[in-house]
Amino acid sequence: MNTDFRLFPETASTIAGRVDAVYLFLIALTAFFTLLIAGLIVFFAVRYRRGARVDRTKGHVSLWVEVSWMVAPLPVLLFIFFWSTNVYFAMQRPPAGAMEVGVVGKQWMWKIQQPGGRREINELHVPTGKAVRLTMISQDVIHSFYVPAFRVKQDVLPGRYTSLWFEATVPGEYHLFCAEYCGTDHSRMIGRVVVMSPSDYESWLSGSAADEPPAVAGQKLFEQMRCDGCHRGAEGVPSRGPPLEGLYGRPVPLTTGETVIADDNYLRESILLPTAKVVAGFQPIMPTFQGQISEEGVMQIVAYIKSLDEGGASRDDGP
Repeated sequence: MNTDFRLFPETASTIAGRVDAVYLFLIALTAFFTLLIAGLIVFFAVRYRRGARVDRTKGHVSLWVEVSWMVAPLPVLLFIFFWSTNVYFAMQRPPAGAMEVGVVGKQWMWKIQQPGGRREINELHVPTGKAVRLTMISQDVIHSFYVPAFRVKQDVLPGRYTSLWFEATVPGEYHLFCAEYCGTDHSRMIGRVVVMSPSDYESWLSGSAADEPPAVAGQKLFEQMRCDGCHRGAEGVPSRGPPLEGLYGRPVPLTTGETVIADDNYLRESILLPTAKVVAGFQPIMPTFQGQISEEGVMQIVAYIKSLDEGGASRDDGP
């Protein structure tokens, strides 16, 4: 981790260069017009100073000048809009097959779980050349996950999942900050992202006993809470709750006539506030598990539900 003074942080992700290009263009454009306008102010102040022998009779407003002031900046502003929008969409849309990492923020630490189950506190190990998608939630107040070298920052909210993604390009150690004031020890909520070559990352993963993968832990919690009693009916008997196999990412019809997509936030809400969105054809009989399951536990159950295929088996179980 470089502790020397730097005008800009390291550039260590695929999106960092594109973000810097937009930023530097805006700085250059701002500097150009600042100097141009300041120069014109000085020029006209000297040119038309008191006592100067100049023609002062042409002081009327020109329609052509006024229209030019409005029309001339339009192409530049549209160029900035479409360019920055393209970069924004690229930052919001992770590629298919991205490595899924769970993050829980709390005063004052980052709790992170790798897809294979290994847990970290205030550290995140990732390989180069692999897209990484973070699914994040706060256990208490608003935090913000910020890695300057990757040019990524995303608020981490209580009660709702947010996400960001990046693809690291340069091995090394990079600062991780909370960029939202979150209480007395906010300044101590720091960590590091360790970027490794794929082979070094695999060696690191195998270097110690890993915890259970989130989907496996989620299945155990799912059964411990007796969720299978309602969502998996006995043979020949319909289940009392909606079936979960192949549910993730699909539209879900509700009793209100609306349709929602079964994404991470929908699954979380259905676990903690099951009567908020009742599935059409089912009764609101599911009890709430709010206060009974930690945020990490909810994320594990969501991971398990996401892993279920149409046959009811977890995709992580293999053939």
